[in-house]
Amino acid sequence: MAPRKIIIDTDPGQDDAVAILLALASPEEIEVLGVTAVAGNVPLPLTERNARIVCELAGKTGTKVFAGCDAPLTRKLVTAEHVHGKTGLDGPQMADPTMPLQDQHAVEFIIDTLRAEQSGTVTLCPLGPLTNIASAFERAPDIVEKVQEIVLMGGAYFEVGNITPAAEFNIYVDPEAAKIVFASGVPIVVMPLDLTHKALTTRARVDAFRAMGTQVGDMVAAWTDFFERFDKEKYGSEGAPLHDPCVIAYLIRPELFSGRHINVEIETGSELTLGMTVADWWRVTDRPANAMFMGDMDAGGFFDLLAERLARL
Repeated sequence: MAPRKIIIDTDPGQDDAVAILLALASPEEIEVLGVTAVAGNVPLPLTERNARIVCELAGKTGTKVFAGCDAPLTRKLVTAEHVHGKTGLDGPQMADPTMPLQDQHAVEFIIDTLRAEQSGTVTLCPLGPLTNIASAFERAPDIVEKVQEIVLMGGAYFEVGNITPAAEFNIYVDPEAAKIVFASGVPIVVMPLDLTHKALTTRARVDAFRAMGTQVGDMVAAWTDFFERFDKEKYGSEGAPLHDPCVIAYLIRPELFSGRHINVEIETGSELTLGMTVADWWRVTDRPANAMFMGDMDAGGFFDLLAERLARL
């Protein structure tokens, strides 16, 4: 079977970086058409820089990286340096990238790619706020029906919020964009905190990265060492969730994940619950299902896949 064509939309972030590495290490299953950066974990000049750093680390300097929206559709940007550090990739020392940033705007690249490719053959993989995706849908409504699927990291239901009591960070940063995407009619698979908080690093799992004896293995271990300090303190867990690689792992091994096809609405009007993903997990409304909302995973299989693929780089 031909590799699945994807666009990774991202705001790296240590866990975003691992997701990009996993995709670039899996050419049998995945063809990365481009990486589009968006403002989120850190501002846009850092997210596009970080995306290029990661592609260089993978040895995939031919990967096209595009800078996109530098602010949410209607709101001021909220960032997460308190989790990811001032660069977004804090931890190990990182050299500036040498591979070029593409001249084209990320939103234009998304539009042009979906128009050029055969309908139903491109999957969008947002790992950050949904600003670029919503902007493309608003600017070019004809592309919406051409998207094969959107597989995204964002939202929460049982785990509720990680940036406010009610909201997960990616959705909270640009809830208006999320509302557009969830109402688009495109098939959506959601990797919420309910799922990603089961993808916890452990000492053994981090040691497995380090034991690869490669620059990629050392870097992923060092990123994880930095990244997990926040979640350990916040949640009292033994490690940190690797949120974003769940998106890519699903494309490679969907059998590792399970969930429910339900209705998910985005709260944009309430100051108290802004950005909440109101997931009808128990199907108590008559609102039509619009998303496969994942709830469980085989964490051991997930980390085995990560170790196997990252060892290739």
